[in-house]
Amino acid sequence: MKSLELIVERIILSSRWLLVIFYLGLVAALALYGFSFVYKLIKVAGMVFVYDDAQMILAMLGLIDAALVASLIVMVMISGYENFVSRFDEGDGEVSFLGKLDSGSLKIKVASSIVAISSIHLLQIFLNTKQYTSDQLMWATIMHIAFVVSALMLGYLEQIMNSLKK
Repeated sequence: MKSLELIVERIILSSRWLLVIFYLGLVAALALYGFSFVYKLIKVAGMVFVYDDAQMILAMLGLIDAALVASLIVMVMISGYENFVSRFDEGDGEVSFLGKLDSGSLKIKVASSIVAISSIHLLQIFLNTKQYTSDQLMWATIMHIAFVVSALMLGYLEQIMNSLKK
């Protein structure tokens, strides 16, 4: 019976390598998103003398939003791989956060990134209020507040967990 248990444990532990498929998929998605970003940047550059201040601010916010989403993808890929699959053999000197993002701090960083992305999106909406109904403005604000409250709760729970570990 013990040998069967060892086989099951090996299979379960080895299955973590299936996550690599997802991380490689995120690499491909990041590359596609990079092409999308370059397209948007070229489009904005072509309109630099046409856009007024508000339109340029909206365009820049869109680029900032894209950069935050790309950073979120990289953070999830690297920390997810390192936490659930295998430690990185190289790059300790190159990337200062390798080995420092546990699942708790990853949740906080992801939640913070989502709040930042939501904030930019909400700012874009408020700069374009004429295109939205009152209900759409209300729901966008409520969703943003929900993201903020969720991030605060995750931070509070992480603080409680860290104090219990000590």
